[in-house]
Amino acid sequence: MKLLVLTGSPHSNGTTALLADEFCYGAMEAGHEVIRFDTAKLKINPCLGCDHCRKNEGKCVHEYDDMIEIILHLLTADAVALVSPLYYFGMTAQLKRVIDRFYSINSLLREKPKKLYMIAAGADTDKWAMDAIKAHYKCLCSYFRWQEGGTLLAYGLGSRQNAENSEYKIMAKNFGKEI
Repeated sequence: MKLLVLTGSPHSNGTTALLADEFCYGAMEAGHEVIRFDTAKLKINPCLGCDHCRKNEGKCVHEYDDMIEIILHLLTADAVALVSPLYYFGMTAQLKRVIDRFYSINSLLREKPKKLYMIAAGADTDKWAMDAIKAHYKCLCSYFRWQEGGTLLAYGLGSRQNAENSEYKIMAKNFGKEI
């Protein structure tokens, strides 16, 4: 299976970077092909809602930014994993910007079934803190007609050190192995 992993953290050595690493290791150990993009490190312009793509066979007005690389893998992936720290109860703007750009190829994404996975981590320990990000994940699955692959929601991880010493590190690797 070809797995596309999209991370949204601006911190290369943060909590979700560690969880993404472990998830990828697990998936590769299980024999899956893993392609990963750390979206915060790429030059990706936001969707303008201009409908240029609708009038030009899916070509975005920002056709020369880094999104084209993601789209090439997105179209051929069997599964997609979104990995984000919890920022004000949702995913980061960096990852959301990428998802917004899916707009240019909506019809193609809805034609081929995929599985969607989500990993989110936050310092909050209240279970309700992840409600919005879980709802967004479910909406994406419904809209694209993709199968829910599952979520790993890591609570109480305010630092990488917290993640290093937590059960979530092991859970992330096992999550990758089980896809």
